Amino acid sequence: MNKVISPDIIRFVLLVLLQVLLLSNIDFLGFINPYLYVYFILLLPFTLSQWRVLLYSFLIGLAIDFFQDSGGVNAAACLVAAYFRPNILKFAFGVSYEFQTIKFYQTPITQRLTYISLLIFIHHFVLFSLAYFNFTYIVEILKDTLFSSIFTIILVLILMVLFRKNRK
Repeated sequence: MNKVISPDIIRFVLLVLLQVLLLSNIDFLGFINPYLYVYFILLLPFTLSQWRVLLYSFLIGLAIDFFQDSGGVNAAACLVAAYFRPNILKFAFGVSYEFQTIKFYQTPITQRLTYISLLIFIHHFVLFSLAYFNFTYIVEILKDTLFSSIFTIILVLILMVLFRKNRK
């Protein structure tokens, strides 16, 4: 149990610090913001119970909200992403997920990219919808969701390449 939780705690703290101290200050082209803390939700163990995934996702969102004074939008977006995570896993990985036989880094890149992209798009759409809180800004919500999601996906893929576990 400690082996499973320790890397997750370290990842939690590092991603919160990275998001709060560095990435929150990036405003590329005036509307593109990376939200790399979603990487924590992506890499939670697939065997973790759903209530723990929801709890850990809420906690990382709450930590970001606390430091950014953002009123709970990050926590809500993380909860929605965590809620849909099992469905996204089933869609991306199929039968392998149901029998919990997924070795994330051994799956085809298309399955990983599907999982990463869907979870990030859902998170970002909820985040920007709650931040604007008015659907008269739907064009801005969709624009911010699309471009921030693409930027975040690129950063997640870079992190995955840099910190890939060398298993054969």
